[in-house]
Amino acid sequence: MRRFDSEPLIAADATAVAAEKSPRRSTRPRSSAASTNPSNTLSDIIFPGWARLAPGGAQFSAGVGLALVDQVLRNAPPFADALRQRLALRAAAASAAALRLREDEAALRDAEHLSSGAGETSPAGRIHRLWRDFAGRPATLDAAALAAAAALLELPPDLGWLALAGALQGALAGCAQPLAAAATAGVMLARELPTTRRAEAEILAWWAADVALAERLGWERPVALAATTLLRPELRSASSRRPRPSDPEWPDALAGAIALAARDASALAVDLARGADRLLAVAPKLRTKGARRVVELLLADDAVSPARAARSARLSDRAARRLFDRLVELGAVRELSGRPTFRLYGL
Repeated sequence: MRRFDSEPLIAADATAVAAEKSPRRSTRPRSSAASTNPSNTLSDIIFPGWARLAPGGAQFSAGVGLALVDQVLRNAPPFADALRQRLALRAAAASAAALRLREDEAALRDAEHLSSGAGETSPAGRIHRLWRDFAGRPATLDAAALAAAAALLELPPDLGWLALAGALQGALAGCAQPLAAAATAGVMLARELPTTRRAEAEILAWWAADVALAERLGWERPVALAATTLLRPELRSASSRRPRPSDPEWPDALAGAIALAARDASALAVDLARGADRLLAVAPKLRTKGARRVVELLLADDAVSPARAARSARLSDRAARRLFDRLVELGAVRELSGRPTFRLYGL
């Protein structure tokens, strides 16, 4: 595979690419969290410098980035769920900023993973829940999914989601191109929702655009991409206004956001792949009962608290803390909070 002088990225190895092009079914076993083989079957390639976002080249750059992210996801790497949830956290932070809420990524992570379990009722907590649910649901724009997302955004419940979902599916049926489908979904949602809740409607439009994109790409579950970058300064107009679905230039702005997001997601996938390799390599050395379950949790989420690990793996609190200390010592996980207590761990 030819390499270009730019940032590293991961994608399918040559065997996987050849198998995907061949009509015969591949016999290569898939990687899984439960596997004792530390290899995740993904190899480093290079993100081409000529594919970086440039004026007038948003659609092209987005296509290159999406092709590489698509290869990563189609390999079903063991860290795929952690990738989705970490991107969901970024989308939640961007959404909170659009709503002028104070919570950043660290605060949103704490609210989710250190809550009492009684249910998060703050606006920021609901925003994070919106994107966490997004990362775990099928990539379909049906009425139930729209209604559930709207409820978390506190949009009016009587907006005719069944009719809107039908109209969306009808409009998207004529959009074979993924970027066109994403732009169409965003425009339709923003146009049909109340103007009195413009910011919330805009976030739902981001949500729908990313779902439509995943649906057209054939991904089993959506990945937060556009929603993570639509507030980036480089996407603002000459008047310093961020792109909105009601703008004539929305399709190009959305493509630019997806191009930036795909590059970011690729870099994140590289980092998570290396972390997953380290974790799977040390997993056989762990003697703590329930360690296998903790490894699965770390591969499936953005962050894991010792308390959650203790409940899920049936460990004592002390045993869970000692296990995470051991994993950090082995270089298999990172402590994410930077605190001496109420710590959180992840790849």
